[in-house]
Amino acid sequence: PEVFDFETTAELEPLREGLGQERATRALRFALAMEATGYNPFVLTAPGSDCESMVAAVLREATAGRSTPSDWCYLNDFEDAMRPRALRLVAGQGRRLRSDADQFVEDLRSVIPAVFEDEEFRSRMGEVAAGFEQRQKQELEEVGEEAERRGLKLLQTPNGFAFAPVHDGKVIDKEGFDALPEEERQRIAGTIEEMTHALVERMQELPARQQELIRAQKAVVHEFVETAVAQLVRGLRRRWQTEAEVIAWLDAVQADAISHAQTILALEQQAESPQKAFTGPAPDGFYTRYRVNLLVDHADDGGAPIVFERNPTLEHLVGRLEHRVEFGNLVTDFTLIRSGALHRANGGCLVVEAERLLLRPFAWDALKRALFDGEVRIETATDQLSLGRTLSLDPRSVPLRVKVVLVGQRMTYYLLSAYDPDFPRLFKVPADFADRVDRDDDATRAYARLLAAIATDEGLRPLHREAVARVLDHGARLIGDAEKLAVHTQRIADLVREADHLAATAGRDVVGRQEVEAAIEEHEKRLDRIRADVHERITRGTVLVDTEGAVIGQVNGLAVLQIGEFAFGQPSRITATARLGRGELVDIEREARLGGAIHSKAVMILSAWLGQRFARERPLSLHGALVFEQSYGGVEGDSATVAETCALLSAVAGVPLRQDVAVTGSMNQHGRVQAIGGANEKVEGFYDICASRGLTGTQGVLLPADNVRNLMLRADVVEAVTAGRFHVWAMDEIDDALALLSGLEAGRADDAGQFPPESFNGRVNAQLAHFSDVAARLSRGTDVTRVERSEAVPEAPPGPPPGPEDLP
Repeated sequence: PEVFDFETTAELEPLREGLGQERATRALRFALAMEATGYNPFVLTAPGSDCESMVAAVLREATAGRSTPSDWCYLNDFEDAMRPRALRLVAGQGRRLRSDADQFVEDLRSVIPAVFEDEEFRSRMGEVAAGFEQRQKQELEEVGEEAERRGLKLLQTPNGFAFAPVHDGKVIDKEGFDALPEEERQRIAGTIEEMTHALVERMQELPARQQELIRAQKAVVHEFVETAVAQLVRGLRRRWQTEAEVIAWLDAVQADAISHAQTILALEQQAESPQKAFTGPAPDGFYTRYRVNLLVDHADDGGAPIVFERNPTLEHLVGRLEHRVEFGNLVTDFTLIRSGALHRANGGCLVVEAERLLLRPFAWDALKRALFDGEVRIETATDQLSLGRTLSLDPRSVPLRVKVVLVGQRMTYYLLSAYDPDFPRLFKVPADFADRVDRDDDATRAYARLLAAIATDEGLRPLHREAVARVLDHGARLIGDAEKLAVHTQRIADLVREADHLAATAGRDVVGRQEVEAAIEEHEKRLDRIRADVHERITRGTVLVDTEGAVIGQVNGLAVLQIGEFAFGQPSRITATARLGRGELVDIEREARLGGAIHSKAVMILSAWLGQRFARERPLSLHGALVFEQSYGGVEGDSATVAETCALLSAVAGVPLRQDVAVTGSMNQHGRVQAIGGANEKVEGFYDICASRGLTGTQGVLLPADNVRNLMLRADVVEAVTAGRFHVWAMDEIDDALALLSGLEAGRADDAGQFPPESFNGRVNAQLAHFSDVAARLSRGTDVTRVERSEAVPEAPPGPPPGPEDLP
């Protein structure tokens, strides 16, 4: 805590762009600055990392000062209604055009009926109808006059027109007509037939004249409607005179409204009198043809958009067509086109999590097509599956200019690079975010600002500097390195939230160290059921692990079990046997198909080291066997190499090894001990077993010296080590382990390759020489029953090995 010069994080300026991320942020800025195609960044992160806020901060900084992109609208294409037109407008103009279109519809609905109610319009229509009637009347009068000249009268009957003979100005009835001479009746009948034929010819011209009347009436309607609609559109033309595409659309709107004047009138009459039946289109559905679908609205945005799409389905990326139900049928139109994330991010940045994208059907291919083609085309899953399609819209595509930022794990990046040839062409810039940084004073102060950003952004209580120090220590433990810090992992953010909850429950205004400690403990308690069960079995003796005494060919190894996000250490008994043989070293785990490839490799390295040290000039006449006792699952890893080596050499030399010490460490062919993983969990795992049985003051863990920097042990373990009730030793080579476990000097070979006889290595070398000699005698047929052990191998010292207080 003394590193910090503040009392709480409320005094700090929040740090949101991340700590130690110069490489990644430089790559992001480069990708955003490149205008060439394919320079999209892929942000590489470790599992559990929370880099969204850092990416957002870099994107905001890199896009600051960029102009706001255009609005996009969809308009009806009156020539091809199935392919709506995409219209680009300056930001904010789309909302204005939509408002103008809505107002035009409202005005149109009132203006068209008003035209048909206008007195001048009715007068003109009356004149046209009167002219038709006058002409028809004149035609009938001419026929009547001709009939009178020929002694007939044109009469109008309920069934039409008829001719009748006239005498002295009066129509002759049937009796009078029958009284006429036959010759006269025939003449009159012939005249009637001729006049009837003439009348029929005149009447046959009537439909054509009626069509003329209809055309004349339509011309009058067109004249008056055109004037009214043109007056409505004239104002819109002035408002949009600089937008050629809008003007062209207004021309089409005007022509369509004029041609559908009668439909508009009928719709409005139906609206006023719903009881009147009308079989035409629904009013709302008809007027959508004149409206504007504002697909993307940037009126309230400032600068380039940054869109985070957390559910990157096909429709959420490229948009979709919605439908509504009319009379039981699904129908759609251009006003039901909805934007996708690519539309909203057009002109800016789209951030997508790679793993989620790859799990959504057809989304990855659709994104690649959009980036390759430079346009967004609305697609559906039905199109991709090539299933039968119903009649629907095919909206024109929208030109695309966007930077797509994929955020994903490193393995995802490498797999895509290897297996998708399109990926390197589209995502050419890897931005590798570090998950750890060096732990120094500057980094710790910056880390405090990161915690301040978490608390500020989420409305949490400020952290006391002691709480910050504890979180910082826990961050180092999460990555298993005391000299590094975990950078903004999800678990760190969760820890701050959980500590804040505990502070709120306790009624405190500041998160203290005790809340952080309690949050860490509570988190482990929620996950440690399996650890408690495993350790209980060891403590009760169900699983055999000794923590006192000394045994030949037996060593306590250490393993780490990972259960979800929780890892813990488990001691395991490793045993070895040795006898005369032909240089075989049997890995029982491998023979039982329980050993993994890395563990098998480690046993082979052990065998190579054994031959290099003890059998350079003679055959290795040894048959050894190694096994993890009571292991019923797979065994993997090389961290037991040192323990297995010690167990095997103990079995060869007959020297007992301490059981109050657990050993972990890898080894190379020259006996150099190498670092392993999970050092903290392994130390704590053996400590828990020893503590449950009672600490003796001699117990401890032996680990590689290279792992000392990784130690971030629990407070109770540190306290026990400080008090001398538990120990942690470090080793550089295998001889360090042999000396500590046996209490003997390990022994180094002289120029002749001989080890001191009483040393551990000397005892091993003598026994192996004895094995070799016996094997040689057997091969010659010599009786070996008289060869005494004392001739080859010194006796092991009596009693238990010395304790740590006797060791240098």
